[in-house]
Amino acid sequence: MPDSDHHHTEIPDWRPADAGPEFAVTIRRGIPARQAAAPARATPAPRAPSLDEYADGIARRDPALLAKAITLVESDAPAHLDKAQALLALIAPRTGRSVRVVITGVPGAGKSTLIETLGTHLCSIGKNVAVLAVDPSSSVSRGSILGDKTRMEKLSRHPNAYIRPTPSGDALGGVARKTRETLLVCEAAGFDVILVETVGVGQSETAVRSMVDFFMLLTVTGTGDELQGIKRGSLELADAIVVTKADGPNKLPAEVTTRMMADSLHYLAPSTPGWTSRALACSALTGEGVPQLWETVNEFASLMRRTGALVERRRLQNLAWARAMLAGEINRRFYEQPAVAARLAQWERDILDNKTPVTAAVRSLLATGEKNP
Repeated sequence: MPDSDHHHTEIPDWRPADAGPEFAVTIRRGIPARQAAAPARATPAPRAPSLDEYADGIARRDPALLAKAITLVESDAPAHLDKAQALLALIAPRTGRSVRVVITGVPGAGKSTLIETLGTHLCSIGKNVAVLAVDPSSSVSRGSILGDKTRMEKLSRHPNAYIRPTPSGDALGGVARKTRETLLVCEAAGFDVILVETVGVGQSETAVRSMVDFFMLLTVTGTGDELQGIKRGSLELADAIVVTKADGPNKLPAEVTTRMMADSLHYLAPSTPGWTSRALACSALTGEGVPQLWETVNEFASLMRRTGALVERRRLQNLAWARAMLAGEINRRFYEQPAVAARLAQWERDILDNKTPVTAAVRSLLATGEKNP
């Protein structure tokens, strides 16, 4: 094949034999292949911190180690359970000193906005604040947006604040299943105040009541019947009811709603013995009334410490936590039994096809587990 060494080109072998100089197609030689480079060495996986490194990072409030520690205690992976429990035992002496506040309320009450304003106020007076923001999980995809941190832009930038968004998963009560463990890690990190934001008022608010000191219930005015969106059970749990968005043309209606809420509280037993639940109004937009919220929480905490009610409440909360963990462990072990797992699919089909009454089906599956422990 003719070759032009000067231009490093070649004449294609499919050139017609009778082609003249007008046939201008040539093939330029490519760059010679270089010697194959040695394959890059795989980057080793990062080493997991030791228990002492976790504990030291938590004590120093190191953001990276604090986040890793929370991820560890929130994990359901069997490989993480023992290490998570060992870490909680190691940091236990440094827990119990924070004021735990849950902030819940009807949809549209402005929970995230109020938490940012309240948290920023607390940081401005020298408090270290942790926010555990629980986002609802999709019943279809099981995912969560986890957008609370983006909504608290100002607070998230404050050096005295830490915000941890968590998906609620399938847990009831407006909180995630491992919120207690996360709360203990934040206490060990030395946060003075821990604000727990729930997904909203629901049927099982007792779950969050059993892990905090102060229960703050938010509502709004201008909805016609202001009590309509609040379950009576949530009212009975509240240490304070807060009417939000008390600003501009809504300020006077908010004050009217606050008085109505205060009257309603007279007909309910106090949530905490020795404490009279209060109704307050505030504006997260202007900040008016927000310092009074903290003064109320601080007064509550001081009273509970003096009377010993805080210690007793936390003792009972630990018992409730133990019972909940026991129930969860029994549930997990039951479904992991080979005999139960082998029969479960057919058991569910029989119920779906109405072949077996529900009560009889439950008794039958329980019997299967009891026979094959």
